Amino acid sequence: MYRYAAFVLLLTFGIVFQLSHGVEVVVKDSKDELCIYANLAVNFTVSYEKTDTKSATAEFELPSKVTTDGSECNSKSSLLNINFGGHAWSVNFTLNGEKYEADVITFSYNLSDKVTFPDAALNDTLTVTVKPEITDVAKDTCYSCKSTDTFVSDTVNQTLWNVLMQAFVSNNSKSEEITSCATDVPVIPTTAPTTHAPTTHAPTTHAPTTPAPTTPAPTTHAPTTHAPTTHAPTTHAPTTHAPTTHAPTTAPVTNATTAAPPPPTTTPTPTPTLPTPALGKYSIKTGENGTVCLLADFGLRIGLKQGEKYQEMNFDPNRTSVSGKCGVNSSELVVASDAMTIMLTFTNDTKKFRLHALNITGKTSSGVVFSEANTNLSLWEAAVGASYMCNKEQNYTITSLLTLFTFDLRVQPVAVKKDVFSTAHECSLDDTSILIPIIVGAALAGLILIVVIAYVIGRRKTYVGYQTL
Repeated sequence: MYRYAAFVLLLTFGIVFQLSHGVEVVVKDSKDELCIYANLAVNFTVSYEKTDTKSATAEFELPSKVTTDGSECNSKSSLLNINFGGHAWSVNFTLNGEKYEADVITFSYNLSDKVTFPDAALNDTLTVTVKPEITDVAKDTCYSCKSTDTFVSDTVNQTLWNVLMQAFVSNNSKSEEITSCATDVPVIPTTAPTTHAPTTHAPTTHAPTTPAPTTPAPTTHAPTTHAPTTHAPTTHAPTTHAPTTHAPTTAPVTNATTAAPPPPTTTPTPTPTLPTPALGKYSIKTGENGTVCLLADFGLRIGLKQGEKYQEMNFDPNRTSVSGKCGVNSSELVVASDAMTIMLTFTNDTKKFRLHALNITGKTSSGVVFSEANTNLSLWEAAVGASYMCNKEQNYTITSLLTLFTFDLRVQPVAVKKDVFSTAHECSLDDTSILIPIIVGAALAGLILIVVIAYVIGRRKTYVGYQTL
């Protein structure tokens, strides 16, 4: 407990120290005009495993010296990519009409950085993604949030503050208009309505002949059921049958002396089966001429285990923002809906490509936030210059808590020509060519078995005709 208290205290001091040390970056387009502006402070807390199998925590901040290599500006989507010390922090923006939003924040950290991660057991580069609440930012305005905003995942916490960002900058200059985050907007207190105590007495319904006065006068006796000369029509009157459930002659079944019928049994409602996910068609373009560098068609469903509960969710492609990038040896596709954000990372060598990493964050229908990732996959492998296709339903165990289901899958993250898929490498479930020799072999085996059985039966009948005298 003292360790966590010290950690919180240290994190607090770090925030106080960094409030005046934001990092300012600018991104320019191919015309050398400003397209993205950002001035912000970010603090990172990363848990990692050491060589002695013990867990350690690294705390560091976004330094003052950074680069923006890999950043992109397009008409509908933009990427701010900040590189520092072998690590990268990026934000994907999408424009929808007159408003833009930040779809996903991606942080990649390199465990081979022994200064930041001393005695780290791994040398891999790991990636986490989170979905920020940066939405409905008016075009030609800056998004501002001076309050701290912390994004929590399994191994990484990211804290942002003093944020001032603008994507899709026009006129080559940062806007002076501000769209503030909700936590920066002051809440105007409202006066709660005063509830007055009732001053009138409820009328007594037990008096059969005299209405109860609204204000009890000191000289008037309230006619209640205790008056010795007046029989109140209640269930306690010995000579009058009150029409209540306590009267022995008019009581309903539940109060009768006979055994009550058993409560009706209810048939448990079966868990509804989800329909097949809708097919989404996605593409990433690069360069000024808009050449397609990545193609992906699929319907997706995830299965999520949370404690004793298991829930499946379909990914809705109809209300989806798409972003990503294409590199020499790797490509990324990020698709974000209202419920979840999915980031697929493909790697390729000179011969083959494969799905190398998958990161899914979102919120269940009950409002529970989840984040699951695997950065050591080898799925959907095909030759460079071809596409990978699997029309049948497939399921993959991504983590112990996350299962991915794919439908009508076809991807090509590299070497796309003429904006269309190349010849497909089909998965084993789709490849029916292997079934033909299996069927022929089974038929021949069955025929041979029939011949052997007929031969044995014929031999036994022959011996029966020549018995010894």
